[in-house]
Amino acid sequence: MLELQNLEAWRDDRCLYQALSLTLRPGQVAQILGPNGVGKTTLLKQIAGLSQFMSGNIRWQHQSVSADLQQFQQDVLFLGHLAGIKSVLTVAENLNILAACRGQTLTVSRLDLALSRVGLRGYDDTPVAQLSAGQKRRVALARLFTEAPLLWLLDEPFTAIDQAGVCELEGWLADHAEQGGMVLLTTHHRLNLRCPVTPIELIPA
Repeated sequence: MLELQNLEAWRDDRCLYQALSLTLRPGQVAQILGPNGVGKTTLLKQIAGLSQFMSGNIRWQHQSVSADLQQFQQDVLFLGHLAGIKSVLTVAENLNILAACRGQTLTVSRLDLALSRVGLRGYDDTPVAQLSAGQKRRVALARLFTEAPLLWLLDEPFTAIDQAGVCELEGWLADHAEQGGMVLLTTHHRLNLRCPVTPIELIPA
């Protein structure tokens, strides 16, 4: 379970939000809503430990994330608006390096399974520079299956994805929730999931 307690965030001298609290439970998909600039991406980065927060606390499995930061980092995966991959490397090299950064070893069978899930089977040795924008996004999304995190933090995951890919991704979100995982995402896409989606409205401070 993820618990946010009285979080506060600022950009320069402007308060984005304050006293923000929420609870995300296993099997739950939550969508962060609000106008551009309200702090949706900032909130995801705060949870992932990529952005500082002024006050408040983040708890994971009933204890502060600082109590076992390594375990939390193993259980959570943040995928940002940008793909976060290197164009000069191959698809397999990118995914192997990203898994290694999380202290994980990516087996050949797991890599093959992940690429099959995202429609990139056979692209292992293809340089990312040769891929389309949608394929690059799929490389990033393959991390959902190579690293098996419990909590998905997704910032605009539908970027550059075609209509067929949108349906696939919506299915992955529902599958993850039905298997006891958790999803917290931002998107301007109107979600059409077979499971409930909890709205979290960020209101400008």
